[in-house]
Amino acid sequence: MNPPFSEIANTFSDVVEPAKFPKHIIRYRNQRWAKIVGLESLTEDKWVKKFGQFEPLSDNFPKPLAMRYHGHQFGVYNPELGDGRGFLYAQLQDNSGKWFDLGTKGSGVTPYSRTADGRLTLKGGVREVLAACYLEAMGVKTSKAFSLIETGEQLYRNDEPSPTRSSVLVRLSETHIRFGTFQRSAYLDDSDGMARLVDHCIRYYHNDVKASSTADKTVDLFKRIIETTAKMIAQWMAVGFVHGVMNTDNFNITGETFDFGPYRFLSHSDPNFVAAYFDQHGLYRFGRQPGQGLWALQQLGGAMTLLADKTKLSEALGLYEPAYQKAFAYHTLSRLGLKKGKSLQADLEFIQLFYGWMTEVKAPWSQVFFDWFCGQESEKRANASPVSDIYETSAFQQIRLRLLEYEPDCSDRLQREYYCRSMPSTLLIDDIESLWNEIAEKDNWSDFERKLADFVAMSRSHEGGL
Repeated sequence: MNPPFSEIANTFSDVVEPAKFPKHIIRYRNQRWAKIVGLESLTEDKWVKKFGQFEPLSDNFPKPLAMRYHGHQFGVYNPELGDGRGFLYAQLQDNSGKWFDLGTKGSGVTPYSRTADGRLTLKGGVREVLAACYLEAMGVKTSKAFSLIETGEQLYRNDEPSPTRSSVLVRLSETHIRFGTFQRSAYLDDSDGMARLVDHCIRYYHNDVKASSTADKTVDLFKRIIETTAKMIAQWMAVGFVHGVMNTDNFNITGETFDFGPYRFLSHSDPNFVAAYFDQHGLYRFGRQPGQGLWALQQLGGAMTLLADKTKLSEALGLYEPAYQKAFAYHTLSRLGLKKGKSLQADLEFIQLFYGWMTEVKAPWSQVFFDWFCGQESEKRANASPVSDIYETSAFQQIRLRLLEYEPDCSDRLQREYYCRSMPSTLLIDDIESLWNEIAEKDNWSDFERKLADFVAMSRSHEGGL
């Protein structure tokens, strides 16, 4: 069977040639996901040929495809976008028949590179591997870091010491079709192309859409994208993740986290925290992420007016807030190892109180969730925490009482290795810089490997819950 994107490739991509790199050193290989898509048996040499030299996979694209799209960047529409340092390399199915993309970052110049070199720094690759693995371990829907290969070039960048080492990353995702893919069709007034795109997205990614007319299918597809996007951003907010660059070309139609270059994880609750140094006005600050997600959806809906009724698309946006609130409550309680309360409204009231306290006292984000996992079952653990003093204040007593009202969810998870220690796994900026310094100065990858192993331990400790 031909890879699905072949159906629309002529309209939405350009054939490109991958860069030729002087060196290939495998720095990360996601064997778990390789097994899921049937690539676990590749030898080291074959892995390099596929994911460093991009020799075609059998029954797949004969040449890589740089995808075409537009998008709003920091609120300004840009029609000069497209895959500038990446491409769609292949599409594969798992055992259930579900399709996945293998897309790249740092694989060379494309027609959309403009003045850039199409490369990725090794530090940038390391950061993405860490973030994708950490997000997945916390139950956030995300693209998966599949492969990272160091490529032996020296790169010059303004935002880190140069020259710096280079890499090529391969990520696994359900799709790389973006909001900006639709925006490009609207900009070109290509209703036929967008209609084909809608049919493609429904067939492979949202096949529960049953409407028959093009206009109704478009509205129903929009509704599915609204719901998946709301859930994704609710997950970000519950884990303290700041994406950094919520441009419309960085949203895909299946609600997966991807293209998170300057991301950060909060050390403590701060709605005004900004991840990207170049986001000088705080457009994408932590507390604005839910609203920015809605804004991005409004731009997608605006593009879809090429095929569907504007009023119906506008009405569909009303699904966003309830979907977000429900997912935010669910994921926050899951992160705390608690079952749902007596009503969604009661859960939201508790959550508002909880996060309000977190912000007021600047409570360490990961530590609080770790200390109170399974609520009443962890009161003794919390009292022995390195930050137990914040739980002894009068400001916390109302939070404590409300926490203890909730029923723990699978409290046997507290007996697992991860919760038998005093501190959680984190991915703060200091964690990243520390392990990167070991790589940059000593070529010592042991801290990086330990961090990834720690994420696996955390994930296993959450099985049955998150």
